[in-house]
Formats: sequence, C-alpha cells, structure tokens
Amino acid sequence: MADYVLVHGAWHGAWCWNRVLPALWRAGHRAFAVSLTGTGEKAHLLSPAIRLHTHVQDVVAAIEAEELADCILVGHSYGGMAITGAAELCGERIGQLVYLDAMVPLDGECWSSSHDEATRASRRAAIAQQGALPPPDPAVFGLAGEDAAWVQRRQRPHPGGVYDDPLQFDAARWASFPRTFIDCVKPPLATIAESRRRVRTQPGWTLHTLQTGHDPMVSAPGELTALLLGLAA
Repeated sequence: MADYVLVHGAWHGAWCWNRVLPALWRAGHRAFAVSLTGTGEKAHLLSPAIRLHTHVQDVVAAIEAEELADCILVGHSYGGMAITGAAELCGERIGQLVYLDAMVPLDGECWSSSHDEATRASRRAAIAQQGALPPPDPAVFGLAGEDAAWVQRRQRPHPGGVYDDPLQFDAARWASFPRTFIDCVKPPLATIAESRRRVRTQPGWTLHTLQTGHDPMVSAPGELTALLLGLAA
C-alpha cells in the first residue's frame, strides 16, 4: 500500500482529482487531495496575504496531519512550486516527487521566473487590478465539451500574492529525491515549456508522456492513474 498526496495547479482545487482518487483507493492505496488556501472549497479565504509559503504549508500540514511516511507527492502545474517547498520542510516523510506537467523551479525562483515577458506583464497587470489571477478558458488546457464546462464551473481566481514569491530550497537535497515528470503534450501548455526543457537536461529524472492536454486528471484519468499506480509498484 502506498500513500499519495495530490496537489492541484492554479485556479483548481482538490475537486480536480475526483476522477483519479477512486481508482487509487480501489487499488488499495491511501490518497489525499489538498486544496490550497484561497482555492477550491477554500475560495472564500482568498486574500492578498496568501503567499507561496502559505501553499507550501498547506501541503506540509496535510502530510503531517495524516502522519504519512514515504509518500508519493504529486504536484500539477503551479503545484510543482508547492511540492518543491514541501520537500524542503518535510522531506523525511516523502518517498518521491511527481511533477505533473508542472513547474520545476530552481532555487530562488518564483512561479513567474520561467514565463515569457508577455505572460508576466499580463498576469502582473491582472494582479494589480484584481488582487488575483482570473481563471482562463479551459480550452487552453486542451479541454472541450462537458470536460471544459465541468472545469469552467469550478475554477476560481488564484491568489496573486504567490506569483512573484521566490522559493528557497536546498537544491542538492531536492535532487536526492526520486523525481518523475509527466509531460502532457496534446496540446503542450506554453508556460510549462521551460520545465519540459529542464527535465530533459537535468540528471535524475524519469520522464513519461501523455497524449493529452494540461489537465490529464480530467481528460485522461485512466492513463494518468495507471502511471501513478506504476510508481508504487
């Protein structure tokens, strides 16, 4: 039996794993989905005071509350920032890190660091005006029809205070974890391009590819679950 902790990306919440969790449970594993502060069912807590460290602590708190050990920590998209920070604070409880089409930061980087200048300018303008990042059309994640409508109804603005917050961590210690990157390539999300490059040039990565868009827990839950179950084998 393995323990999984699933951390969503921007604009999402724990709800986005609803098509994956039951299959992990049926396979005999324990799996927990975390909603980061200000998102999902915690959207009422949205505040400029929410910083990247807040979301790191959300993940750490979930791991500690469930008294997990050797867990498989999965971060989707922006969630790659949160799981990297969590590995720094409670690494002794983590068995492996899984970056699901996710940000792969370097020590001292922000979520914004690997974005192009146009993306940074647009997002900073939205944050200055609204205090948060408004959710995009789910079509950018390769979703259509009922899947797109399902995500559109549930997405919420993402806390703006996390965008330019730097993440400090011990890069050598982080590199000692078994690390998997799941690359979603149909279509590829442009803001993940630098992460895709890094995992192909840094040592120590296991790379998998899914022929689906950026939200595989919605568009390809069976294929994603099979990959996750394979990590516990």
